[in-house]
Amino acid sequence: MELKIDDKDKKILNALKDNSKLSTGKLSRKLNLPVTTIFHRMKKLEKSGVIKKYTIDIDEEKLGKHVTAWVLLNVGRDSLKGVGKDHDIVSREILKFPEVEKVYTITGEYDILTKVRAKDVKELNRFLIKELRKVEGVEKSQTSIVLNGFFK
Repeated sequence: MELKIDDKDKKILNALKDNSKLSTGKLSRKLNLPVTTIFHRMKKLEKSGVIKKYTIDIDEEKLGKHVTAWVLLNVGRDSLKGVGKDHDIVSREILKFPEVEKVYTITGEYDILTKVRAKDVKELNRFLIKELRKVEGVEKSQTSIVLNGFFK
């Protein structure tokens, strides 16, 4: 069920997107809303599942992960049965690798989109050739290395 949110809820969500560590008191001062309003609306947004978790935005480059790549994957089919590998099973296997940050099943020419972070291109290449291609079901891949990122 879709939850109706108003401008106050949107302000709270946008402030939390910028900094999920803000206390209700700081949010109250920043948004010029009473602390009790902030508290009750946050609880409503949490209970309804709009706010799933509070997290951090890690600067991966400062941890030595200088290369980000998006990898498109095709999942193979059993040629005798004409049945494809289960995309969710393949996705969960791929997500086990420490280099993998996100995995999406998608529509279109490819079946899976994966976000990968590596120390450098050499490490990315090693991961793609020696690890990812060995996952049962991965048939074909196309990799794009990120040059710049812009975020909202």
